[in-house]
Amino acid sequence: MSSDYSFDLVSEIDLQELTNALDQTRKELAVRYDFRGIPTEIKFDSNSPKGAPSGLVITTADEFKLKAVRDILESKLLRRNLSLKILGVPKNESASGGQIRSTIPLVSGISADKAKVVNKMIRDAFPKSKTQIQGETVRVVSKSIDDLQAIMQLVKSSPIVDFPVQFENYR
Repeated sequence: MSSDYSFDLVSEIDLQELTNALDQTRKELAVRYDFRGIPTEIKFDSNSPKGAPSGLVITTADEFKLKAVRDILESKLLRRNLSLKILGVPKNESASGGQIRSTIPLVSGISADKAKVVNKMIRDAFPKSKTQIQGETVRVVSKSIDDLQAIMQLVKSSPIVDFPVQFENYR
């Protein structure tokens, strides 16, 4: 048995669950009385070169309807076990026909700057553990399983970590 235990800290979006949450939101909007006859659209904004969605675009009648759509979407995301941290800061603008369009970027991946901040936070709290930045992944290694679980709780509860996190390859 190995004397070191490890896990990888990553930030990914489960696109299938996101698609399911969007479908559920569309279905709920279709049957809600206050959205009857009001054109509301939620779609992926895929401007990224890889074809993966880079954000969401919501188009609806006014500011109040937009807030209602966001509330419904957030509740569906939570039900599908997706963190609300995947939704970036929305940018609202006027659309044709007096409607309002909100572009919400999707947040995934750990940038080098954020990885350094997380790395420093873990090393300050647990000096015996080792961390390595490997691209968009932070590998955490420790001799104690209890330390790794405490590090997971630290990362989940820290206000410094403003992006969704998952723990993979727990060995």
